[in-house]
Amino acid sequence: MHPCIFLIRGPKFYGGRAWRFGGDRVFVEFPELHNWDLMAKEAIALQKRLAQRIRLDCRLPDAVQYVAGVDVSYRRGGGEFFAAVVVLQYSDMRVVEQVTASARVTFPYIPGLLSFRELPVVLQAFKKLQAIPDVVLVDGQGVAHPRHLGLASHLGLWIDRPTVGCAKSRLCGEHDSPGRRRGDRVPLLFENVVVGTVLTTRSGVKPLYVSPGHLLNVPDSAEVVMNCLGGYRLPEPTRLAHQLANQARRDG
Repeated sequence: MHPCIFLIRGPKFYGGRAWRFGGDRVFVEFPELHNWDLMAKEAIALQKRLAQRIRLDCRLPDAVQYVAGVDVSYRRGGGEFFAAVVVLQYSDMRVVEQVTASARVTFPYIPGLLSFRELPVVLQAFKKLQAIPDVVLVDGQGVAHPRHLGLASHLGLWIDRPTVGCAKSRLCGEHDSPGRRRGDRVPLLFENVVVGTVLTTRSGVKPLYVSPGHLLNVPDSAEVVMNCLGGYRLPEPTRLAHQLANQARRDG
């Protein structure tokens, strides 16, 4: 049963998380996975531990109803971050809901530790949702990460939902050149293991680096992205989230 049914009263549990219903409102609660008051060395050690909890078996429901896109925007050198989550119907990419959140960020920019800067404000945005997504696309890496815990994987552990990383550039790994036609793809290998797919999402443009975050496997992650494509390089959920996050930053 899909977890977002608004006529139900009382708590409803899905995958170890409680999606609480009061009247016609959903209260999204995330059990505390860890605290955020960390030094860089502590964050790296935590990534290594959390990576052991990532599961790459497909946990999509038989009929996917909602897909969400996530992105974060901020001014260069600024400390205010703006997160956007856009939820769409999976069948036709119609927008169902969109939310934003903002927060001050003090964790420094360190390659490979992006989630410790962006994820707290993303979680704030998720707590505002009424339409609970079945799968989430993230503008960032999944397991295609030096410690196998990019932003999409980290988010997946917090919300206990299938997540996919849709990155515009490579963080790690090696690959052959994919074809130039939409749908062409080659595997992305890191330490001799396939961690993702280099996927051409629009003919004649640079590919995306697609990797599972949590509760999805490599081929299904690529197929989810293919199903969410419109006429652009980015899949519709992250493209719209990117626009919304930038608008929130401009308005802020």
